[in-house]
Amino acid sequence: MTFASLIAYAAAEGAHHEGGNVQAQTFWYGAVAFIVFVSLSLVTLSYRNVSNRHAHKAEAYTKKHGTPTPEAHGH
Repeated sequence: MTFASLIAYAAAEGAHHEGGNVQAQTFWYGAVAFIVFVSLSLVTLSYRNVSNRHAHKAEAYTKKHGTPTPEAHGH
């Protein structure tokens, strides 16, 4: 047998041993990725509207220093 025919034979043998549904085996990769992305989106959403939560600090800084902070850009 040549090397190429040995590789083809090994590939054919390996395909028969797989068995089962490949989609069912790889479902968990997608499920874990989905959970990770949902978790990261919740973390991102938790920082929403933060500048308005601390408006009193920006006003106190402006009164003390006379210029607005670079972070207090009005958004």
